[in-house]
Amino acid sequence: MLILASASQSRKKLLENCQIEFFQISSNFDESSIKERNIYKLALELSFQKAYTLSENIQKILLPEEFKYGSLEILGCDSIFEFKGEAYGKPSNKEEALLRWKRMSGEFGYLHTGHTLIVGNFDSTSNLLKITEIIKKTVSSKVYFSKLEDREINSYIDTNEPLYCAGGFALEGIGGKYIEKIEGCFSNVMGLSLPWLRKNLYKLEN
Repeated sequence: MLILASASQSRKKLLENCQIEFFQISSNFDESSIKERNIYKLALELSFQKAYTLSENIQKILLPEEFKYGSLEILGCDSIFEFKGEAYGKPSNKEEALLRWKRMSGEFGYLHTGHTLIVGNFDSTSNLLKITEIIKKTVSSKVYFSKLEDREINSYIDTNEPLYCAGGFALEGIGGKYIEKIEGCFSNVMGLSLPWLRKNLYKLEN
């Protein structure tokens, strides 16, 4: 059984739409504790810490009965947008989002999503997860933005959507119409590479 160690609604919808059975539990990991400067490595480390923190605290969680038998996979993900070498997380306010979009208009950046799958068996006697394998990878997608007029940028910022998204945009939301094209994995830009997940879950089943 798969546990998504995230409160992300976009990742939840991706899994639901693909009919992948899972259970969603936020890891509550403090992301500010990681000081890695390399954006690619930072996304991967954050994804690992989210999954590992949940695996360590699994005994405190009231799991459905079916999770207490057989193998268990914990999926941690973290997305960071890189623009001209800078890491763009969620904008702290509208002013920051506006400045970013004025820079990104007509340009491109990279959406890096770190993925970690912690695989193990849940021991119902000790209520601990015995880890048997850890699979990790950062998947990167190149995102091209349309050239926008200031009024379009202001209109988008006023929706507040950019304030809740890594990089300040949501491909699956209102911001989708401002993205010209994507090179690489499409779902990765929404926070989870479904092809990566499918491939690794398939390997574990066979």
